[in-house]
Amino acid sequence: MNASSTTKAVVLLIICTFFWGSCFPIGKHALNEVHALTLVFWRFTIAAVCLALYILVMGAERFALTIRQWIWVVAVSAVGVGGLNLGLFTGLEHTAATNGSLIMALSPLMTALIACVAMRSLPTLPQCFSLVVSLSGVLMVITNGHLETLLTMDINQGDKMIFSGMLAWSFYTYCSQNISRWMPVIPYTLVGMLSGATVIGLMCLATPEVHPFAELVSSSAIGMTEVVYIGVFGTVAGYLLWLNGVRELGSPTAALFFNFVPVFAVLTAYMMGQAVTQLQLIGIAIVILGLLLPRLPVFRKATQAV
Repeated sequence: MNASSTTKAVVLLIICTFFWGSCFPIGKHALNEVHALTLVFWRFTIAAVCLALYILVMGAERFALTIRQWIWVVAVSAVGVGGLNLGLFTGLEHTAATNGSLIMALSPLMTALIACVAMRSLPTLPQCFSLVVSLSGVLMVITNGHLETLLTMDINQGDKMIFSGMLAWSFYTYCSQNISRWMPVIPYTLVGMLSGATVIGLMCLATPEVHPFAELVSSSAIGMTEVVYIGVFGTVAGYLLWLNGVRELGSPTAALFFNFVPVFAVLTAYMMGQAVTQLQLIGIAIVILGLLLPRLPVFRKATQAV
């Protein structure tokens, strides 16, 4: 791997994490004009259209799945992709964007723990250390530094919903490792978007106060732009840039860049005039420290190899 391709991959990963991080405050602002279900529905729909056009232009590898495999792919996609976005954007109605980004930052670590449970193996000492430090940073923020809030489980409803969405995404990430052996990543992502759009679409039909088309048309130009941004840049572009980074640098090194998500979420929230507290900044520092320290040896080896 030459230096130019490495530099390009690093830049693209930083842009990717900016897209993902900015989606938290932008999504929270968009919820002032559209319902959470409407926002999620249009995110999936826009992303599915973009991915379908991408496959149409760029082409895709041929693959064949059994009926059982198709059922598993659709089920995992609906639970993982749908559960994440439903928990995330519904939760953002009740909590700060910075809180949401901090909770989502636990996803790579939670995926590793799910893998330990699935393989019936104990987590390593670095994983335990990372979990304790990172979780302490998140708990400090969502409880506002008050231990009694944790003891009474009087935690913000929005934080609970985003945590549930994070668990769904971690489950999806773990299951995707096996599914990726059956079908190419881009078609698999398209299936996820279509599954999510279908599930959320049915929920919209079952919720009388939600009108996705009417809400989007009646929203302001800024609100409509925010919805499109989340669908195009926060979903399609972000995912494709992430795949490029993983291909160039490898998943262990690329995973380090996920720590930039809460940083960009805070910066974007601050630029948009949303409140950012000192406690949230301290929590971000603790979470990043907890996620980063166990991976430093991996990053050092990867750097030496490059």
